Order: sequence, then C-alpha cells, then structure tokens
Amino acid sequence: MTPENLPIEQYDDQLAEKTARLTAMMSPFNAPQPDVFRSPVSHYRMRAEFRVWHDEGDLYHIMFDQQTKARVRVDQFPTASELINRLMPVLISAIKQDPALRRKIFQIDYLSTRSGKIIASLLYHRKLDEEWQQAATALRDQLRADGFDIQLIGRAAKTKIMLDQDYVDEVLPVAGRDMIYRQVENSFTQPNAEMNIQMLEWALKATENSTGDLLELYCGNGNFSLALARNFRRVLATEIAKPSVAAAQYNIAANHIDNVQIIRMAAEDFTQALNGVREFRRLQDVDLSGYECNTIFVDPPRSGLDDETVKMVAGYDRILYISCNPETLCANLETLSTTHRVTRLALFDQFPYTHHMESGVLLEKI
Repeated sequence: MTPENLPIEQYDDQLAEKTARLTAMMSPFNAPQPDVFRSPVSHYRMRAEFRVWHDEGDLYHIMFDQQTKARVRVDQFPTASELINRLMPVLISAIKQDPALRRKIFQIDYLSTRSGKIIASLLYHRKLDEEWQQAATALRDQLRADGFDIQLIGRAAKTKIMLDQDYVDEVLPVAGRDMIYRQVENSFTQPNAEMNIQMLEWALKATENSTGDLLELYCGNGNFSLALARNFRRVLATEIAKPSVAAAQYNIAANHIDNVQIIRMAAEDFTQALNGVREFRRLQDVDLSGYECNTIFVDPPRSGLDDETVKMVAGYDRILYISCNPETLCANLETLSTTHRVTRLALFDQFPYTHHMESGVLLEKI
C-alpha cells in the first residue's frame, strides 16, 4: 500500500481477519461474538502529519515507509479527510512561493472536522519572527477567501504562535443528538470521526437503563463522558492534561450538560484518593462520598490499566472498557475475569489497512 493508493478491494477480507483474530483472543474469557463496526474505506482520518521535503526549487509533503524507511512523496492522501486533501496542494503551493513561510519548515500537521473546520500547524527549525507572522496572516486570509474555515499555527523550539486560536469545534451526531466537541491542536482526539460516532453509540447502548453514577478515567476532552451522561444520574471523570480538561469544561457548557464533573488528576492518583491512601488538595471541594458509581468507564493508553487501577476497577458492578490494544486488554482481563464476565464485545475498525484493532467490552460482576 502506498500513501496515494488504498487497497479498497481488500477491505472486507482484512476486516474479517481482524474479527477472527479478536474472537480468538477473547475466547478464553467466554466472550460473545463481537459487534463489528466498519470504517469508511477512504477519507476516514481527521488528522494527518507530514514531513516537508525541500528539493532544490520544489517543496512537497513526504512520509517514510514503515518497513523500508524510504522517503515517499505525498501529493494526495486518501486515508485523510477530503478537507485535508483539498487543503494540501493549496497550502504547499503558497508556502513554496513565500520565503518567509518556506525557510526551514520541516513538518505540517493537519486537524480537520466533519463540520468543515481545519487547523494547519507549520513546524520550523528556526525562530519565528514578525516577518513570518505577517506572511502567515496573509496566507490565512487568502485561504479563508478561498473558502477554507482555517486556523494557522506556527511552531518552533519553545514557541507556539496562534494567529487566532488553537482549537476547532467538531459536531458529531450521536444517537439523535448533535454533540459539540472542542478539539485542541496537538492534543489527543479520536482520529476516525465516523468510528468515534459508532463507539459512542455502542457505549450508549451498552449502558442503557443504567442506575447510579458513572466514573470515567482518562476522559480527554469528555468525548465519552459527555455522550454517556444521558444514561446516568451523574458522571465523575478524571483527566491529567490541562488543555483537554479546559476543552472538556467548554464542551460541558456548550452541550448544556449539568451532571458531569471533571477532575484534573492522573488515574493513579485518583485511585489512591478513592482508596484513602492519600489526600489531594484539588479534591477538597469534591464530595466523593456523594457519588454512587456502580459503573466505571476506562479508555486507557496502549499500555492498558496498571495493576493498582485494575484492582480498583474490579470493585465496580459494571466495567465499560475501550481498548486500542487487545493484547493489554487481554492481560487486564486475566485478572478482571475472576470477578466479572464479558457480556458485550465490539470491534471498531478505527485504523483500516493496518493490524491495529480498537475494541470494546462490557464486564458485569459475577
């Protein structure tokens, strides 16, 4: 597969292979057959990052082949959204023609939305000066005149220049409601928007008719916790990254949600607070005892849940676990399956044409 040529005719076979692989991995835990959610076969990634190659008088996006490490020129990238593909040639052409924008640029990062907004971050191996800012402002204005709803950001060592703002607001239709999500440049967001919608709707279905409250660890910008709030009395969520917490607080207000509280803490620290191991000043105004969290939601990094968090999670009646790494999910299930059974399993094809699998399980106490 090359960056400009997707093996679309192989998609069904690849998805069937992933389904068989996940089913086999989950068989020791007596999991049901997975619900399988297909991705669009092209233009599914809302984010993309490219190195920029200077070739005498020319300038273009490149990627490196993961196997051979060979440099590959990329003029179009059908994995990425149509909006990114429309912007790529226009942006690179404008940068190529302006020395202030061109000099020592080495990377461009794109973040787009289904709602038609896009951020382009230009990364440099040099100090960004007033001349750069004037040229970037003129470029932004021209791109907007051309119909792009764009934010331009300049980055260099210890420098970040925003001409306007460093975020875009996405709108996702989730089970009959339009959900607004502020997405911050250089912060984590789900890369495949259509798959994200399907994950949110699966999680809603898995937790319908819930009673009590929901606890979420690693909540990011509130992607899951805000969507799931309609199924619970209250939601208590933790996140350590300051930009993500700020985005989550905005999203709570923008969606008129009044039953979600976000705490800026690492999951490990919050586990210690719940267990009474340590007291934390930032929790002094939070009445943890007022919550009746009988369901916990976790969407951990690739490394999975640490041992202490696994022990804490095992105390809940229901565990909703989204995983980007089925190996670490299975490692965690070795412990959790002694107290819980897997009642739902899902495969979300977040990353077509790769071996990566996103999966979800609902665990209920035995």
